Amino acid sequence: MAAAPIYLDHQASTPCDPAVVAAMAPWWTEGAANPSSRGHRPGLAAAAAVEVARGRLAQALAVPPEGVVFTSGATEADNLAIKGLCEARLERGRHLVTVATEHRAVLEPCRYLERLGFGLTVLPVGPDGLLDPDRLAAALRPDTVLVSVMAANNEIGVLQPLAAIGALCGRHGVAFHCDGAQLVGQAPLRPLELGIDLLSLSGHKFGGPQGIGALVLAPGVTVAPQLHGGGHEGGRRSGTLPLPLIVGLAEALDRALADAPARGARLLRLRERLRLGLEALGGITVNGALDPRLPHNLNVTVQGVDGGRLHRELRRWLAVSGGSACSSGAPSHVLQALGLSREAAAASLRFGLGRGTGEADIDQALAVVSRLLPALR
Repeated sequence: MAAAPIYLDHQASTPCDPAVVAAMAPWWTEGAANPSSRGHRPGLAAAAAVEVARGRLAQALAVPPEGVVFTSGATEADNLAIKGLCEARLERGRHLVTVATEHRAVLEPCRYLERLGFGLTVLPVGPDGLLDPDRLAAALRPDTVLVSVMAANNEIGVLQPLAAIGALCGRHGVAFHCDGAQLVGQAPLRPLELGIDLLSLSGHKFGGPQGIGALVLAPGVTVAPQLHGGGHEGGRRSGTLPLPLIVGLAEALDRALADAPARGARLLRLRERLRLGLEALGGITVNGALDPRLPHNLNVTVQGVDGGRLHRELRRWLAVSGGSACSSGAPSHVLQALGLSREAAAASLRFGLGRGTGEADIDQALAVVSRLLPALR
């Protein structure tokens, strides 16, 4: 059997931590009662486990527990935040602002609202991928109700100036939504201290299970539900709560934050080893600012090659991507927003390092690219 490709796509999804799997295990079987069934002891135990997990997330993010709304992941959380906030504040205005490099889980809900008659401003970024807060300030209008800017870009890893954006939105009475899927679990993030009113997160980005995430709301912020039914989660998100996944989400976040400083420092060293090795091959350039940036992200363009062939040849040896896992193979809209052509964007690689990445993986990845590059050019 051929050896498995070296997995360097941790920004798309991370392996579930074995300790998280173990924490979830009892709740799939003997603890499998519905948390909404409060008329018997198993149901009450399930409901209590949900609230313990909610409290753990709230403590990790320094927010009140009642502000944590469980969702199926960051995509649902983004939709609930954007559509739910705008629907809840219809009387205040119908204008929202976002950024060209956002994940499609943000851009598409915004465009949906635009088709319904909302005004939408999509701001550009600089060649480094960063938003200029002054440009955001100039885009705000009296009828602006929401600004949505992600914490860390899912393709190029750059970190947006959240404190400046939060302060600006606060001064203008505009709600600030932040897709935090790539940053939560990688570094301490306290949304209320940054002026973030709505924060989206997803468990499988930091060693948790797929299919679970949350929307975190600041005190006083309300959203109109986008899923109607039994009125779960305080009427904000109907649907039976996936108890094992919720337990796993809380366990994963606690474990991720516990080793985040050491992990970040180690992955930064590996990332730089990879970057320097790739640049030494010639004709390989980094996309986006190196600082501020997630330590485990590297996005590069390989010049002089066909993008489709590049990815086909690498696929046997390396599990890397050309952009977001949700891009359906199209050239990255993020890289094109930085000024790259469609051809250059297609010939780009995103390396996402993770907890299991070691020096041997980096050296093997460099050897693969070095071996294939002459033929590709």
